[in-house]
Amino acid sequence: MVDKATLMELRHVEREVRTALELALAALAPGSLIERLAMSAGLLGALLELPFDSAPAATWTRESLERARVTLAEWTRWEDARKAMA
Repeated sequence: MVDKATLMELRHVEREVRTALELALAALAPGSLIERLAMSAGLLGALLELPFDSAPAATWTRESLERARVTLAEWTRWEDARKAMA
């Protein structure tokens, strides 16, 4: 079961990942980074479509949130390095 705090977290991180994906596409970020952002956005979006008390949501939510956070951190590092070079 996904609790309410986790559900809010899931929604928040999914929005962050979608925004990062749009920015990464516009910035011509490396393809592997764009793919990881897209994969995270898609998985989090799919989890939000499932019933919160479903077995798939309970199984995949924590791992997917962690993977999304790691990918967002990679995006932030890449974007910061790009800005520093500009």
